[in-house]
Amino acid sequence: MTRWARWFPFLLWPRPDLNTARGEIIAGLTVSMLVVPQSMAYAALAGMPLITGVYAAFLPALVALLWSASPRLSVGPTALTSLLVMASLSGLAPPASTEWVALAVWLALLSGILQCVFGIARFGWILNLVSSPVLTGFTQAAALLIIGAQLHALVGFKSAWHWGQGLPDIDPQSTAFGLGTLAFLFLGKRFAPKAPTLMIAIVAAGSISYLSDFAASGGAVIGVLPSGLPSFYWPALVPFQTLGSLILPAMVIALVSFLETAASAKVDNQHAGKVWNRDQDLIAQGLGKIAAGLTGSFPTSSSFARSAINLYSGAKTGWAALVTIVAVMAVLLWLTPALYHLPSAVLAGVVITAVVGLLKPWQVVYVGRIFPVEGITMAVTFGVTLITAPQIYWGVLAGVMLGLIDFLHQRLHPRIVEVGLHPDGSLRDRHLWQLPCLAPQLYALRLDAALDFAAASTFERSLSNFLLSHCDTRHVCLFAHPINRIDATGVEVFASTYAQLSSRGITLHLSGMKLPVETALQRAGLLASTPYLKVYRSDTEALAELSKLATPSYAAFKSAQALGTTKNDGQ
Repeated sequence: MTRWARWFPFLLWPRPDLNTARGEIIAGLTVSMLVVPQSMAYAALAGMPLITGVYAAFLPALVALLWSASPRLSVGPTALTSLLVMASLSGLAPPASTEWVALAVWLALLSGILQCVFGIARFGWILNLVSSPVLTGFTQAAALLIIGAQLHALVGFKSAWHWGQGLPDIDPQSTAFGLGTLAFLFLGKRFAPKAPTLMIAIVAAGSISYLSDFAASGGAVIGVLPSGLPSFYWPALVPFQTLGSLILPAMVIALVSFLETAASAKVDNQHAGKVWNRDQDLIAQGLGKIAAGLTGSFPTSSSFARSAINLYSGAKTGWAALVTIVAVMAVLLWLTPALYHLPSAVLAGVVITAVVGLLKPWQVVYVGRIFPVEGITMAVTFGVTLITAPQIYWGVLAGVMLGLIDFLHQRLHPRIVEVGLHPDGSLRDRHLWQLPCLAPQLYALRLDAALDFAAASTFERSLSNFLLSHCDTRHVCLFAHPINRIDATGVEVFASTYAQLSSRGITLHLSGMKLPVETALQRAGLLASTPYLKVYRSDTEALAELSKLATPSYAAFKSAQALGTTKNDGQ
């Protein structure tokens, strides 16, 4: 069983007893009250036929569930993924047309294949390319765009309207349905968070629409939805140029949707007390997207809100999600006619209620106050996402590029400090703390970075500049404990630095080297014992030897050594 579970994770699901089964059924049915109306609403947001949203909550959810390492996640259409579908296909075909559906299917297949490949190759680390400020900036802008896109349906515009055209022609009944749904859902969340307010709103709105004959008076309703399970779908071939234009959006969808999954999976695995297997979840999400494409739907993802409801409703295993999927199947088989009279404005209200929670403007101020550069990254991501709409994936790419530029800048400009002995026994920045030198004619420095191709030249230049301005230097001590990696460039720079120092009669002291660094230097033959090279296992040992150079800090060191407090605290 364990051997096969690597390929079929659902084999590890525990068999539920009577009490567990009751909790799983309740949790599954609770989520099912949310997933069907949300799925249709997100299908409309993606420009897809409404029934495809329900399709996306059925077979793709089942496939993702069976292969997921986090089986309590609720998989199906989500707001961000649906908006990315709309953004990716705008201008390529009319929304909800046959061509549009085919292109959305290609997006699902491409993004699903990418996720499967990343998961199989154990590239789960790639989600680290999108930092928290980038994702926050993108979601803030996306939430505003989603709300703006839903206003048309929420208030029932009778004709196309744009800003600056005067007052729009709206349908009062649609406005009442839309705003009434918004008010009911917000009040329900505030005063009765455990009540199935969404299902109550759907049933009430549908009943009022039916009794008032809203559809017959020209009101916008869902209308006829096909009954039955989805059939196999293979999209028509598209021109190579069109397919190529979908590659970049598919990559962004794969990345952003997996970040949505990560937000839910981390919470799920923390509650389960286990380590998150992100590569397995990448494969599961990829298979789910492929299943969505092969049933004529659009890319899916894990919904944080629905997953949280599933978790807090008492779900312990994947059986709860399976109950939700069975409920969705029942809707497809028998209940789609009951949705005929549901006003479209209600679905718009459902979407707006779901995405309002994404708006967190205080986070921009909070991050910008603590980390100004990351605050700028967040603001740029937000601005580019809005400016480039509907091609909003450029916002994510701009944020990722800024994040990488900042990362490279930090790597190329490592922190190099001259250290002194603090009264508490630690080694700290000598100039910041106004500490005396460790010894006369000694330059004691610390490199707070790897000695690799990015930092090596800066290290070499910093040392050379010091020696040029301090010609009387006879000893250089590198406190190497923070250096956890060295590459070929680092070895080359170390060799040239050592040769430069020894040619000038300067002794190099090395303290606290980590094993990978020491091993590399030994293989290069650079740690051979000479009069100009001293190697110490610890900073305490190094300080004891340096104290013999008549250091002004000798008394302070002896006191710290007696107390056993000599350390390198990274300051």
